[in-house]
Amino acid sequence: MTENKDPFIRLSPISEKQTGSVEFQIYNLTNRISRLTYHLKLRSKDYSSQRGLWRILGKRKRLLVYLYRENLPRYENLINQLGIRGLKKR
Repeated sequence: MTENKDPFIRLSPISEKQTGSVEFQIYNLTNRISRLTYHLKLRSKDYSSQRGLWRILGKRKRLLVYLYRENLPRYENLINQLGIRGLKKR
């Protein structure tokens, strides 16, 4: 897990001591989502993992909403960097 964190820390202006920042949390959740998605492709009837994926997706969405409200340029930069869809406009 530690080796997955290092490339993002080097790419972003976040220092190694700021692993609790919103951007890093979203990055970490995105990695977990991709791993769980791959797992569920292999084991489609694993409903407990599916529920865990939904919880992680909800947590990431809440963090994205927070970042969108607080700092739009950081939000847009993170979305482009991670290659994920942005929030739906209401």
